[in-house]
Amino acid sequence: MKTDPRIDAYIDDKAADFAKPILRHLRALIHEACPECEETLKWSMPTFMYKGKILAGLAAFKAHATLGFWNESVLGEDEKDRSAMGQFGRIAALDDLPPRDTLIDLIRKSMALIDSGAKAGQKSSKAPFTVPQDLQAAIDGAPAAKATWDAFPPSCKREYVEWVTEAKRDETRTKRLNQTIEQLSEGKRRHWKYEKC
Repeated sequence: MKTDPRIDAYIDDKAADFAKPILRHLRALIHEACPECEETLKWSMPTFMYKGKILAGLAAFKAHATLGFWNESVLGEDEKDRSAMGQFGRIAALDDLPPRDTLIDLIRKSMALIDSGAKAGQKSSKAPFTVPQDLQAAIDGAPAAKATWDAFPPSCKREYVEWVTEAKRDETRTKRLNQTIEQLSEGKRRHWKYEKC
């Protein structure tokens, strides 16, 4: 077992008391399923390497711990809990983890993906989106906004659609619709303030 004393220090000195048994349990399972893995720290968090590739990583926060496989296809989209980093959501106790055999199988699946040369770290593409009628009507009614909209790639359109549709009140939605048309008429992307000049 190739361990790293920095991981011991992370668990013993940095992790909250509730997280220590969780991290120790996960660490032991990863080594059991993948005896040839090597430990290291990446982004200041315990990381397990297999054949030079990231197999999985752990982290501990104030009120939860996380486990994440580098190749997200280890789990199907419907199996992932996105309430925290990784694919298992906020782990506050050992009972929050899948059963031992399930975790062993997932670790081995992650190893098999590395063995097969599968690309890691790629997120699945987002589902298609629909432009709401009120937004489309507003765009169609402003020629400059429509020209910008038609030239945008889908990702830029999605940002505006999500921003408008996430409004909880009618007043907020109307304000965002108006601001969208104004920005589109000026040729601006949704997050234009953060783009490099």
